[in-house]
Amino acid sequence: MITEKTFGKTLKGEEVTAFVLQDGACSATVLNYGGILQSLVIPDRKGRPTDVVLGYNEVRHYERNGGYLGALIGRFGNRIGDGKLVIDGKWYSLYCNDRGNHLHGGKYGFNTKFWQHRIEGDDLVLSLLSPDGEEFYPGNLNVEVTYSLKDGELKISYRATTDKKTAVNLTNHAYFNLNGESDGNILDNRLWIDSDLIVPTNNTMIPIGGYRMVRETPFDFNVKKEIGQDIDENDPDLMRGNGYDHCYVLKNPEKEYVLYAIAEGRRTGIRMSCYTDAPAVQFYSGNGLHQNGKGGYYGKRSGFCLETEAIPNNVNVAEYAARCSSLLDVGEVYSYTAAYKFDTVK
Repeated sequence: MITEKTFGKTLKGEEVTAFVLQDGACSATVLNYGGILQSLVIPDRKGRPTDVVLGYNEVRHYERNGGYLGALIGRFGNRIGDGKLVIDGKWYSLYCNDRGNHLHGGKYGFNTKFWQHRIEGDDLVLSLLSPDGEEFYPGNLNVEVTYSLKDGELKISYRATTDKKTAVNLTNHAYFNLNGESDGNILDNRLWIDSDLIVPTNNTMIPIGGYRMVRETPFDFNVKKEIGQDIDENDPDLMRGNGYDHCYVLKNPEKEYVLYAIAEGRRTGIRMSCYTDAPAVQFYSGNGLHQNGKGGYYGKRSGFCLETEAIPNNVNVAEYAARCSSLLDVGEVYSYTAAYKFDTVK
């Protein structure tokens, strides 16, 4: 069941609608502003409702306080080095908003847009037209993102088409804390990631080629461990990100839908099993958080993200594009799904 309510107004006086997806004792609230996942309430091992995603209670905080909390990200999730995009020999200089690089779609990414909506049974379908030239990208890009909450599983499905060859890499930037969004930090959340490789970066967090094996490094989550166990180790890649902010290459063959991660809240017993047919995931441990949120102050490492995506900067690195290119041509359909299924453990 999906219900609608007014969430508030923007600084310009535009009304924002909240859509509440109800699934028994679970609920998800999604805004038409930014396609934002504003809350996700899951019962803990004792049946107590627990909001497991970071967010704000007022629209103005989403506008002013940053962090991309819960937002849909596009046209290009994560980073493109120097804002450089070359398509069939033609150069496009994208807006640079992060240390000389293009991040999360630029100055006014999809997280700042009002999305059209329709309700199809238990599915909330958000849609958006990103016009040719927006943030200096080529092509009119038509995007649809579908949210559903059924049988304890939040599913997000992405679809896009274009009328001119362009680049697209969509994701959602939800910050999770499975002990509850106001718990304070995620260091004792336990995590397993089914990946043997990360993508190393330069000093501005841009992947410029090559892979790194995670075995016997702080990046190895093939055996479930607390996020905080190795987060402050003396490792060059780890120190460069001030913690985890790295792309993990998944083991799935192209477009195979797989279980790629499991996270658990030790105190609540809430377990989140993560599925996708995307080729990679950015694991971010919230190292830069500094916001006043729904349940109080969100400081450093108050939430973690698992952003399913193609490898960042693949438009400029041929070996990454060979794994999964983010270039979308006329007549092609960009399509993938990410899902988060919840239950509890003792």
